Amino acid sequence: MASSSRKIINDPVYGFITIDDPLLLQVIAHPYYQRLRRVHQMAFASLVYPGAVHSRLHHSLGAYHLMCCALAELKSKGIEITPEEALGAKIAILLHDIGHGPFSHALEYQLLKNVPHEDLSLLIMHQLNAELDGRLQTAIDIFTGHYPKPFLRQLISGQLDVDRMDYLTRDSFFSGVSEGAIGYDRILKMLTVVKQELMVEEKGIYTIEKFLVSRRLMYWQVYLHKTVVSAEKTVVKIIERAKELIAGGTTLHASTPGFDFFLQHPEASEAISEHLDKFCMMDDYDVLSTIKNWMFHPDPILSLLCRSLVERRLLKVKFQQHPFDAAYIQTLRNNICGKLQITMPEAAYLVFTGEASNTTYDPTEEEINILFKDGTIKDISKVDNALIQHNLSRPMKKFYICCYGC
Repeated sequence: MASSSRKIINDPVYGFITIDDPLLLQVIAHPYYQRLRRVHQMAFASLVYPGAVHSRLHHSLGAYHLMCCALAELKSKGIEITPEEALGAKIAILLHDIGHGPFSHALEYQLLKNVPHEDLSLLIMHQLNAELDGRLQTAIDIFTGHYPKPFLRQLISGQLDVDRMDYLTRDSFFSGVSEGAIGYDRILKMLTVVKQELMVEEKGIYTIEKFLVSRRLMYWQVYLHKTVVSAEKTVVKIIERAKELIAGGTTLHASTPGFDFFLQHPEASEAISEHLDKFCMMDDYDVLSTIKNWMFHPDPILSLLCRSLVERRLLKVKFQQHPFDAAYIQTLRNNICGKLQITMPEAAYLVFTGEASNTTYDPTEEEINILFKDGTIKDISKVDNALIQHNLSRPMKKFYICCYGC
């Protein structure tokens, strides 16, 4: 720590990360940003991989570090990036996930209906911009894709963004799953810009292919592990049951004011800009402390689901390639009704189905373009002898069933 406008953060993945601008320090010090310390990056993955307890703040700082490296590399290749643009891109990546609520993707549409975290991130960025005298406008323009240099937006959100590079590197590190390790340093070295679009030099083809394969493996081995799916769907069912009880007139409260407000007022999501302060008071601890309280609630479904999550006695999960037969599901629910003396609608909380999918590379989302030495440009799936071909652009889908006591 050399001065009040420069701080060094010791990161277990990359080593020392330097924060060297007063505006960056103001953003990081804001309570909205500090909330990310209390939101786990990988939700319930620690139930399978005990080391995976890192936070959204860890990830945000890591992505910021990779953004610094990417900008420095591009500037060294003669790409024009002004100090204002560089600062804007750094702020945008610091704040790209600031709209995540408790347990991130698992509860994204449960607490706030039809409000994705990207919309919340932008609302929070506008709020911070107002508090910081408009100095975040360049960051907002880059984040929303309205800045005239598309490659800056692509570094934040794209097929080769520093967001993905960090979460794969970091999640692999903390989970201990080596299949997710990517050559992020070589990818950064191979980046270039042509006509304001981000692309990769020919020498980086194999590193990019490994990056895409690693992402696929991490999804099925970690993010969509059956135990992780069970825990995440259980917490969703807990919130659904709580809402149903409240709507039916049962007195039921969360353990914190922010969480309780959104439970009691589901219509608040339609005017979320008026309730940002309440949203930014919520984190994983609000939900966990509430679930611990609800373990003792007289409603048998709510208490059973809460206890199963806290004590890690999770619903059993089975994956298969085709949808589960309706008669099979009904039989399981009938068995649960007889065993626990509950109604059929209640049994639907304990036996339910869904689907999980992942796409290795979708060129319709945004292409990964390879720049060859002769100046030609090709999508990576069209390169001769490419490992990543169009047949990998189709989503790989699996169907699952969650069942209590099966």
